[in-house]
Amino acid sequence: MAAVGEGTPSSRGPRRDPPRRPPRDGYGVYVYPNSFFRYEGEWKGGRKHGHGKLLFKDGSYYEGAFVDGEITGEGRRHWAWSGDTFSGQFVLGEPQGYGVMEYKAGGCYEGEVSHGMREGHGFLVDRDGQVYQGSFHDNKRHGPGQMLFKNGDKYAGDWVRDQRQGHGVLRCADGSTYEGQWHSDVFSGLGSMAHCSGVTYYGLWINGHPAEQATRIVILGPEVMEVAQGSPFSVNVQLLQDHGEIAKSESGRVLQISAGVRYVQLSAYSEVSFFKVDRDNQETLIQTPFGFECIPYPVSSPAAGVPGPRAAKKGAEADVPLPRRDLELDLGALCGQEGTPSGLLGSSFF
Repeated sequence: MAAVGEGTPSSRGPRRDPPRRPPRDGYGVYVYPNSFFRYEGEWKGGRKHGHGKLLFKDGSYYEGAFVDGEITGEGRRHWAWSGDTFSGQFVLGEPQGYGVMEYKAGGCYEGEVSHGMREGHGFLVDRDGQVYQGSFHDNKRHGPGQMLFKNGDKYAGDWVRDQRQGHGVLRCADGSTYEGQWHSDVFSGLGSMAHCSGVTYYGLWINGHPAEQATRIVILGPEVMEVAQGSPFSVNVQLLQDHGEIAKSESGRVLQISAGVRYVQLSAYSEVSFFKVDRDNQETLIQTPFGFECIPYPVSSPAAGVPGPRAAKKGAEADVPLPRRDLELDLGALCGQEGTPSGLLGSSFF
């Protein structure tokens, strides 16, 4: 007995099987024997011609234009195995010309295609939301193009097989800018970097790092330097490479001097104070492509109301190694009696 709602053959009416031969002309349905295809649409001369829908056994389908039995013209194709869908132009069953590809994994592509692959100019949004607009070859970014990365960085320049290669400009979200040559997706060749910390470098880059960067700071000046309260002072420095030559390609670093001031009452008429390193003032370090971290600038201005009208600092011409990950200069604690500390900062740009 049939279940309620199933119906019987007589209640459903006569069954209409697809014809054993394709319709000659007009509109019809045909299931190809011993195959996975089912076509419903327009026919001409026994061939699919006009608008129709071709269904595959795995759930894939194509709906759109046919010419002399072939998928050709405007249409929409869905692949069940990948979940991707292409809407646009087709030639002999393949996406060819211009169209939009929607990816199941996320993202989409709009632009020129050839034999089902990205080829020519297009606009790509990947699964992470990153955006590329430019040239493609063999499904990869290739030629001039622009890219907006998910971290906010922007690149405009040359690409070779999905990697930045040739000449390009990178504008980072933190304000840093690099313009120059690239190879294998890193800085390589002649280029200039203006880092957000103020460090600048123009010269040769190898594998993403400067080829002739400074490794040491040399402090030039008198052995004793007097600093008056409320008055600016300067420190002359040089950037040197490992072999002792001046690093002419690099500039913009900041020399930070942190000190606490203490009263030392030597006599009733004396007004002398001494410096002591103040380690309580810590700046947030910024990572650089030069192999070290550095502080942002400008550094803090001298604190108001610093006691003591005069101070003396002992400082010989020093050859100070440049830390690889910390640019803060350690002056060391100078002798002095206990007193009330307060902050005093000085800076020099070079």
